[in-house]
Parts: sequence; C-alpha cells; structure tokens
Amino acid sequence: MKFSLPPFSLETATAKVRKAEDDWNTRNPQLVALDYTEDSRWRNRIEFPVGRAEIIAFLTRKWNKELNYRLIKELWSFNGNRIAVRFAYEWHDDSGQWFRSYGNENWEFSANGLNKRRYASINDMPISEAERKYRWPLGRRPDHYPGLSELGL
Repeated sequence: MKFSLPPFSLETATAKVRKAEDDWNTRNPQLVALDYTEDSRWRNRIEFPVGRAEIIAFLTRKWNKELNYRLIKELWSFNGNRIAVRFAYEWHDDSGQWFRSYGNENWEFSANGLNKRRYASINDMPISEAERKYRWPLGRRPDHYPGLSELGL
C-alpha cells in the first residue's frame, strides 16, 4: 500500500485527505485501520482507542450504530507531518432518525506515512430526511459530487 509521506505539500495533503474519506466511506474497519500505525492513538468524542485492534472495535461499533453513513472530508491546513481536516457526515440510527455530524480532526503522521495520532471533535445535529445533502450510492463519493464548501457546509 502506497502512502503519501511527510512533509506534505498541498497536493499530497489533499490526496491524503481524499484517501481517508474514501477508506472511511467503505465502512470497513479492517481497511481503515491499515491507514494507522500499530500503536496509533485516537481521541474520538469520549473514547480513546489505542492501536489497530481498538480502532477496529471502535469503528465496528460506530458503523453498527451509524447506518447509511456517508462522509465528506476537506483539507483545512497542513504543515510538516501534520494535517488538519474538517468534515461532515450523514447517517441514521435504527429508528430512522437522520443526523449530520460535523467535526474537525488533527492528524499526525509517522515517517512512513501512517497516521499515528488522530484527535477528533464531533457534534451531531438531527436532520430530516428531506434535509439530507449526501445522496450518492453508498461507498466512495463520486468525483463530480460537490465537497463541503460547495454544499455550503
């Protein structure tokens, strides 16, 4: 698997963000975990997974709760081996209530291009089905589909 290596340029940081978005949109915890170091440390809301096994368990729980998950990430800033991202994703719970979750992530990468630190702050907003903006088929966001800025998010 080929990873963009730090220090990042605008081109490689943008590619890194899109790869992360694409991987998360698979909703495959084992695939996503491969983007992180074996001892990667996270802060995600009130959970603090450490290492790939805990990341896989966390993501499995997440996607069992957050149904029909679709995510868009956007590069916010980068410097050296760090990238800041803003994101929003849409999902519904098992009762059919839709949400849009907004957040920011700070990433720090190892020399081999794997993410060793991920700090996420996230807020959920209930939305109606009619308010949804993410209407592509489950999986990778199509290249022609607008990003966060274009959607006014």
